[in-house]
Amino acid sequence: MVANIRSLGLFGIGGYEVSAEIYLSGGLPQFDVVGLPDAAVREARDRVRASIKNCGLQFPVSRVTANLAPADRKKAGTVYDLPILLGILIASGQAEPVPEDAAFIGELSLSGDVRPVRGALPMALAAEKAGIHTLYVPAANAAEAAYADRLTVYPVRHVRELLSHLRGEDPLTPAEPREPAAEELIFPDFAEVKGQENVKRALEVAAAGGHNVLMVGPPGSGKSMLAKRLPSILPDMSREETMESTGIWSVCGLTDERRPILRQRPFRAPHHTLSAAAMAGSAQLLPGEVSLAHNGVLFLDELPEYHRDVLEVMRQPLEDGVVTVSRAAGTAVYPSRFMLVCAMNPCKCGWYGQPGGRCRCSERSVRAYHARISGPLMDRIDIIVEVPALQYDELRRRAEAETSAEIKARVDAARRVQRARFSSGTVCNAQMGPREMERWCALTPEGESLMADAYQSLHLTARSYDRILRVARTIADLAGEEEIAPEHLAEAVQYRTYDFLIGGEQDAQV
Repeated sequence: MVANIRSLGLFGIGGYEVSAEIYLSGGLPQFDVVGLPDAAVREARDRVRASIKNCGLQFPVSRVTANLAPADRKKAGTVYDLPILLGILIASGQAEPVPEDAAFIGELSLSGDVRPVRGALPMALAAEKAGIHTLYVPAANAAEAAYADRLTVYPVRHVRELLSHLRGEDPLTPAEPREPAAEELIFPDFAEVKGQENVKRALEVAAAGGHNVLMVGPPGSGKSMLAKRLPSILPDMSREETMESTGIWSVCGLTDERRPILRQRPFRAPHHTLSAAAMAGSAQLLPGEVSLAHNGVLFLDELPEYHRDVLEVMRQPLEDGVVTVSRAAGTAVYPSRFMLVCAMNPCKCGWYGQPGGRCRCSERSVRAYHARISGPLMDRIDIIVEVPALQYDELRRRAEAETSAEIKARVDAARRVQRARFSSGTVCNAQMGPREMERWCALTPEGESLMADAYQSLHLTARSYDRILRVARTIADLAGEEEIAPEHLAEAVQYRTYDFLIGGEQDAQV
């Protein structure tokens, strides 16, 4: 007898339908799993056999063949344990056939407990597209999978619990999407930051237009503190963005029963010792940091300390919004549209330009420190802002600073203007293409003259020219203006006038 159980699999960050076909035949007892299984799938034989016996059921004394179709796609992970077990019970007459519109996923323990798996949400979304109406998942994954529309999700804790439900004896209760508690949506507030009004303004512009930022300042000036508060002023995620980001995190095993879905924009801050593969995507085709930060913020502290190849990996994602990962396991394309926020010291010791003579770095060593960041990567950063050390009076000042909610209100208003302006999938000014820039970034004669002077004196490239125009468009949106005025352009140009950047470009031309 052949039993066919519908299941699901993962490739990259997307799900696809898999059929678990179980065939019992005569001959010497043997248990084979075919269909390009990896080691974890092949080990399902031992988990399934032990689970059946420890649930008080009989494992058939015959030749058992489990085929995972389509057989030409590699199967990985422990997601197929539950459908294989159910297929064996049906083929051996110990359970009734299941409805054709039902699918099953889950890892088994030796005692029959159903353990969570990675990628529950992408697989649930794939089940919708495949016409599946009922999905049985591990209880720890149920809240996550329940966010898929037009799908009834049943949480399963134990094999006996599932069999009792299928017999109609003790029905399971369908899972519902869990609403996050209020404290889960709280970010650190900008009101806690003393001074640094110019940096807050730069971050507000960056948040309003989705621009990349580099902060340069001595140790203790508040660079990391400011970066960690940036998500508190970013616009709320749409449902589509939420599903995209949660799917990526789910495949990497970063969601759980307590946090089944991302309600806040991702904030990733990897250590500078990470590898290029960890940044782009691993050998197992798992998403890297540039994808985990999709729709959110990728914060790189101490930017020059990162390995050169790690920084160069970001060039394609910053330009295209996707990253192509080619490994021995295959090739996958992942979304990676994020805000890059970087922080660095002005020199190796961190005190260059500060009063008191604390810095002993030579001009040559300072230039060498900045040269660790390539020109093409620096060219992809829209806003460069200096973060000065705070004075004693600023630290002791009791005046209340603006809260994140007040800044976010202005950012949201600017983003609404941008969403109304664009209709081609562009959601913010930083994503504008050439045609959109030609239409929405036109300059007045005064602005043209200012831009020409800046282009020559700052030795700008074509890419940095475009990025200045995008930032100026955002500043105009924050001011509620339809046209880019000279003062908007002047502020945008000011964000490209970091001294050592100019010096480095001049040295490169000599």
